[in-house]
Amino acid sequence: MSNVVAFVGLGANLGDPRAQVESAMQALSELPHTVLLKRSSLYRSAPIDAGGPDYVNAVVELRTELAPDALLRALQAIEHRHGRQRTGHNAPRTLDLDLLLYANLRRDEPHLRLPHPRLHLRAFVLQPLLEIEPDLVVPGLGPLAARLDATLDQPVQRIET
Repeated sequence: MSNVVAFVGLGANLGDPRAQVESAMQALSELPHTVLLKRSSLYRSAPIDAGGPDYVNAVVELRTELAPDALLRALQAIEHRHGRQRTGHNAPRTLDLDLLLYANLRRDEPHLRLPHPRLHLRAFVLQPLLEIEPDLVVPGLGPLAARLDATLDQPVQRIET
């Protein structure tokens, strides 16, 4: 595929989470063959199924010529540059970048599942995603706005700039 729209979720809760997310957005805008089209507001959310400080989250929309695996490698390289340590599932982190959607591609492989398998279950993903693309329809899930009510028990607060 070439020149497709992809959505990336960003989150951090160690160090200076807001600065980490802002820095990662800048790094995403500098990826080769990629243009950052939209970025959501920043949101604060409590960790799910884990301890640690609150997260700062956001979503960006990219137009990219990078293949899904190349984009995933680029996201992991940005995480690494931001000090990401993979210490366990849902562990606190300096930066987490998730490839949420890549065009209408559906893929289920150990290293890459598209659409992201939990994007419709997490308010910290749905709210910023729907902020920048309110009518988004996801392959296999349908309109994402219809999924928001199921996440009402997950408090998410938009951070004023």
